[in-house]
Amino acid sequence: MKTAAIYTRVSSDQQKDKKTIGSQVDELLHFAQEQGYLVPEEYIFRDEGYSGAILVRPGLERVRDLSAEGQIQAVLIYSPDRLSRNYAYQVVLMDEFASCGTEVLFINSPKADTPEEALLLQFQGMIAEYERAIIKERSRRGKRFKAKSGVVSVLCGAPYGYNYIKKTDDTSAYYEINEQEASVVREMFRMYTEDFCGIGTVARKFTSEKIPTRKNIGKWERSVIWAMLRNPAYCGKACYGKTEHAERQRITKPLRAQGGFVAQSGCNREKPREEWIEIAVPAIISQETFDIAQERLKNNKLHSQRNTKVETLLQGMMVCSECGYSLYRTHTTTSAKKKIYYYRCFGSDAYRFEGVRKCNCKPIRQDYLDNIVWQQLVALLEEPKLIQREVEKRVEETKKASPVIKQKEIIVKQRTKLLQSMDKLLDAYQEGLITIVQLRKRMPDLQKRINTIDKELESLKNHELALDQRLQLLDAESFTSQLGLNVKQLDIKEKKKILRLLVKEVVVGDDIIDIKHSIPLKEAKNEKNSKSYQLCTRSN
Repeated sequence: MKTAAIYTRVSSDQQKDKKTIGSQVDELLHFAQEQGYLVPEEYIFRDEGYSGAILVRPGLERVRDLSAEGQIQAVLIYSPDRLSRNYAYQVVLMDEFASCGTEVLFINSPKADTPEEALLLQFQGMIAEYERAIIKERSRRGKRFKAKSGVVSVLCGAPYGYNYIKKTDDTSAYYEINEQEASVVREMFRMYTEDFCGIGTVARKFTSEKIPTRKNIGKWERSVIWAMLRNPAYCGKACYGKTEHAERQRITKPLRAQGGFVAQSGCNREKPREEWIEIAVPAIISQETFDIAQERLKNNKLHSQRNTKVETLLQGMMVCSECGYSLYRTHTTTSAKKKIYYYRCFGSDAYRFEGVRKCNCKPIRQDYLDNIVWQQLVALLEEPKLIQREVEKRVEETKKASPVIKQKEIIVKQRTKLLQSMDKLLDAYQEGLITIVQLRKRMPDLQKRINTIDKELESLKNHELALDQRLQLLDAESFTSQLGLNVKQLDIKEKKKILRLLVKEVVVGDDIIDIKHSIPLKEAKNEKNSKSYQLCTRSN
């Protein structure tokens, strides 16, 4: 019996609540039984809350891995738009599965055994993508119009301190002050603007007093307090359109603790203040109090430790080997009033995690760690044998790869001609010049030749990218020669510049310091296909 995997997807919490993903699985299991496929329990993949416009999804990634490994012979999916709502992504995925010998079967879509059925499937993908774009744009413009008209319903719920009263036949939706929560909001702003308490202090006080959060979690996070202090709704100006969706630009500490995985759903980025649309709601605090809070937040950001004028060599580059959190600089003061600086792991601070520390990694002296890392780097620069070997190796490879671009141009022209031939065949069939039998006979051969060319182009693309990197790698040789003997006479800013060029990160533990070097390549244009060349130096 053939083995198959089931892939299901829903894109919103509302769909999750309606159990639509469960209904997809039930129908697909029934379909698998009818078609004679064996579906192990671990081969049922659910991507809940992932948009069809995103290609990188956990469940889909696992299905692709199984297909590439030859573990499955088919993928069962409810409909093409569950695979992807982006036509280009559909084509990429279908071609990938086909190249691995994995059949893709949709319940409510024809099996693409013939060119006509494949064409129909592609049309369905294009229509789904078009419908998604139309719905998204109409929804955006409709919500924007309602927001400008002062309609609260576009805000999708009320923040802490308010109750959201849904619209009825007689009244529109509106915010109603929740007096119990509003008193907490007023106390938060009072502590921050009058008592000058820090955000962490406010969060710990609310947690220790067991003040319930909106979701009754019991713990107040600093990020929640920070967001509430910045929310203009509390002074009577709820705002629509404050953020926009964007790709995540960096790995945050929680993500680093999970292995440095960048969220596939991206992140929300704040839009300029002038683009926000204000909607009048009942005020809990005065405008003056809110303005004072914003001024203090601004000053705190300006004078935070991250912006301190006392620079440190490894600032923002250290990772704890035990828990994955970053290290920060702190200090103790001796009896002689002398400050001794240390690097300390965030995860070792129990007060940040409700009294339970994430790891037991000991603090390490700043001067000790800075000196070790810099001396290792100086030794590498003075005797750059590893870098030199990489340079010589890639220069030799570059000489052999020189015809790549010319060969690519020839193949691209061949592919264009084949596509034109396919278009002519379709035109001839539509005009009745050839029969469907003739079309079916000639079209697969053209498609097969195009698939072969696409594989060659992909191979050439990798060679071309590698060629760019090999040429960029020559910068390492000129870089080290320019530094020469002056490397020991640099100030802290110059040292940091060199360090960030040659060191990716420093992994610190109680008994090990792992310095991950990276050869100074220029930023590759295609990040997905770029490779990282690293040299690791360990100090025990």
